[in-house]
Amino acid sequence: MSVTSRVPEAAGAAERPACLDPPGAEAADTAASPPLRVHYEDASVLVLDKPAGLLSVPGRGPEGLRALSVHAAQRWPDALVVHRLDMATSGLIVLARGPTAQRHLSHAFAQRAVHKRYEALVSGHLSAPSEHDDGWGLIDLPLIPDWPNRPKSRVDFEVGKPSRTRWQVRAHEWLRGQPVTRLRLEPITGRSHQLRVHLLALGHPIVGDALYAPPDLLGLAPRLLLHATELDFPHPESGKRLRFTSRPPF
Repeated sequence: MSVTSRVPEAAGAAERPACLDPPGAEAADTAASPPLRVHYEDASVLVLDKPAGLLSVPGRGPEGLRALSVHAAQRWPDALVVHRLDMATSGLIVLARGPTAQRHLSHAFAQRAVHKRYEALVSGHLSAPSEHDDGWGLIDLPLIPDWPNRPKSRVDFEVGKPSRTRWQVRAHEWLRGQPVTRLRLEPITGRSHQLRVHLLALGHPIVGDALYAPPDLLGLAPRLLLHATELDFPHPESGKRLRFTSRPPF
């Protein structure tokens, strides 16, 4: 299946593929924070493609200032965060332009009116779920932050919050001689590290996951092989649904 970026038609909107570099950035900074692809831009919304290894919002210390939100604000001073991707995860992310758009988009996320899909490579050859005719399985395991081992999360059946992930097998592949499975993932809830912990609990951790994968899987890839491939949400002004896709870089 071919997955490409597509800009939907919207009033006053135009596709603007571009690189987003902070003014005056030194060569080392550019290497640490790669250029960002702009999928879509209008007066209310920005849709960007976050590279792996870049924070969504600032973190601790000088390195924490190299964040997508900081880069975006240098070009669009009204850009505001609506949701986040893990630092290790790449792919589509939406930012609001101004507090009104942020409020509408945040409400859409809270009401689960935003649809997201990811693609991942996980260890082993995972069989498709046989109990579902549509090829999608469901991981329904409650999660809670693992405070003694921050920033990890863990499954907890007593006090964990309900957490659900749909998954579908795309293909069985081999990576450096090891069996891996390419999955589509659709988070129904949005807990911290939900996809990563759910796949670990399924017995098929995501390749390259420095927090959850065993050491033998870390050598297979230089990064977490998890990418936000699809994003579908209502425009904060018109209400028209916008849909974007991004091809995984692995």
